[in-house]
Amino acid sequence: MENARIIATAFYAPDRVITNSYFNDLLGEDVDSWLRENLTIRERHWCAENESTADLSLAAAQKVLQKTGLRARDIDLIIVATDTPEYISPSTASVVQYRLQAENAATFDLNTACAGFVTALDVGAKYIRADEHYKNVLVIGAYAMSKYLDLQDKKTVTLFADGAGAVILQRTRENHGFLGSQLLTKGQYHDWMGIYAGGTHQPVTEQILARKQHLLQFVKKFPKEINPETWTAMIKNLSEKVGVTVQKIDKIFFTQININSIRETVRNLGLTMDHTHVVMDRYGYTGSACIPMALAEADAQNKIKPGDLVFFMGSGGGLAFAVAAFRW
Repeated sequence: MENARIIATAFYAPDRVITNSYFNDLLGEDVDSWLRENLTIRERHWCAENESTADLSLAAAQKVLQKTGLRARDIDLIIVATDTPEYISPSTASVVQYRLQAENAATFDLNTACAGFVTALDVGAKYIRADEHYKNVLVIGAYAMSKYLDLQDKKTVTLFADGAGAVILQRTRENHGFLGSQLLTKGQYHDWMGIYAGGTHQPVTEQILARKQHLLQFVKKFPKEINPETWTAMIKNLSEKVGVTVQKIDKIFFTQININSIRETVRNLGLTMDHTHVVMDRYGYTGSACIPMALAEADAQNKIKPGDLVFFMGSGGGLAFAVAAFRW
């Protein structure tokens, strides 16, 4: 059976670096100590004023193409996973296709918030497996949440950041690649965190702008156990589905919103932090970009080897969860 494998990885972060000391000055208190001690975050990257999600996506796409020998015209499908799109309509992926000159590629965006990249991996792999037309699929996770931050909201402004990661999925008949996946949503949490103005439910008005309701909001505090418990269960379920034990997993790439959730999950699984790779200390929380960014850095550092069993565990607003397994 033909399958989809990841043949290249890359990521891009904007040039503008924001250290924790910036927020000490902005908020008039020491937030640096708490961020370092509790989240390991020292700095993050934010877009320049004239930089947007399509710019981040394009840069990551160009870098990943350079690693493959493929031309842009060899790409059959571009999927951009983001909840900070270039426009409400049309898709960010169509902008990337044009700028990349990938004239043969179909395009669409996918929004499952910060679970988007793993969901897009799942979709891209299944396109390749289901239809012989799709041989090379470009999957991008992109995030420009700095554009939606209230600079006076300590709960969000110190955490969220910008970046993009990209992979190319390619059709293969070799005995590796996509093994399986699981998607899950806990929709009862849909109104707990998000950007709730700008769509049809609440169009942007002067009153909305004055109340800053067009910006990212933490409305309610999530139960701290929800990610580690759900991640643990989904990884165990997928391991059983693909016929391996958890102990056979070589690397798990997690959504990186909370280092403690990652630590608790690997403990639950009987693994160690050597079984994962984190970038949030230097890049902050980059939403749908954080998993492909961590993957690309680990790949560049030769921390993934041919034959390794690699899991991707994403979660984000909605609440949406997605896990996927690949044989490297």
